[in-house]
Amino acid sequence: MVRFTTKILQFGEMGEKTGWSYIRIPAALAEKLMPGVRKSFRVKGRLDEYVIEKVALLPMGEGDFIMPLKANVRKTLRKQKGDSLRVELEVDKAVIKPPKDLMECLADEPEALAYFKTLPKSHQNYFGNWVREAKTEGTRTKRLASVVMAMTRRQNFGEMLRARAEDREGGLK
Repeated sequence: MVRFTTKILQFGEMGEKTGWSYIRIPAALAEKLMPGVRKSFRVKGRLDEYVIEKVALLPMGEGDFIMPLKANVRKTLRKQKGDSLRVELEVDKAVIKPPKDLMECLADEPEALAYFKTLPKSHQNYFGNWVREAKTEGTRTKRLASVVMAMTRRQNFGEMLRARAEDREGGLK
């Protein structure tokens, strides 16, 4: 486990990361967590007293990593850019499984399921987490249908989101 205090940072103009709030995990600390690893991995622990699990650290080059902080986490912590944060992290070895209803829907479309299984586990998690984060049953149902359609079209997560946005702009909701 690593323990440190850091400040919440925010990207300015940074492509897809523009506006993200995050904390930086310096290379020396990342090396203590996962020696020699230069790709994303998951951690668990605490941010102040807030318990986290299955949170991805993203590589930023030179051995440093970042942990994006979603708005709901910052709101719970009552913290924003520039505020200090006590951090305790360790590697989270828990396996993330896709939602059961997503797998049932994909099972009805063998080609979609076959494509889903070819995706790296981290990419499968993007789809599963997106379905899991739906706040209403109606939204979850729409997301399940979108994922099945995306798998049928052999789309990655970003391609699916762009296609959905284009459909909405074209009047197809």
